[in-house]
Amino acid sequence: MAYHPEIDEQTERTIRTLEDMLRATIMDFGPTWHDHLALVEFAYNKSYHRSIGMAPFEAYIDAVVVGEHVFLRVSSLRKVMRFELKGKLSPRFINMFEILEKVGDVAYSLAFPPYLSDIHDLFHVSLLRQYVENESHILHPTEVKLDQDLSYVERPLRILHRKDKVLCNKRIPLVMVQLQRRRNEEAT
Repeated sequence: MAYHPEIDEQTERTIRTLEDMLRATIMDFGPTWHDHLALVEFAYNKSYHRSIGMAPFEAYIDAVVVGEHVFLRVSSLRKVMRFELKGKLSPRFINMFEILEKVGDVAYSLAFPPYLSDIHDLFHVSLLRQYVENESHILHPTEVKLDQDLSYVERPLRILHRKDKVLCNKRIPLVMVQLQRRRNEEAT
């Protein structure tokens, strides 16, 4: 449908963006690319859209009613310690919180656990991201036998793939290993 005169520029741009995202997913994940479509959708909905002046998730938050859950964006300032983590890998959003009430047009009051009682519970809509319930978000832990120091050893189950890589005239054998209690997709 792209590059047809009857389609407006905004639609063309959206199609090009989605094509680029799908192309990157196929290159990164190969034959299992379709298993990662939810990540593509999430990334697209989280990115800024000039046409609406915000990310689709932000626009969607306006439809949130009391009792639903949202993620809270934490400070993005440099050198700020965020929940005991500092730097690029510190979380941008934290826990899910229930919305207690809508205050005005753009603010929400959140239910905080006791350990966050020192933080004011009123937040602007731009700091919230709606949580959309999904069955795949629920983790079902498998029984793990822990050592005395509360650690455990993952043992290899089988070799899934072998190949040789040549670097500077050296042959380096590489193997893809499936670990116990792990699925094939989690092989390393």
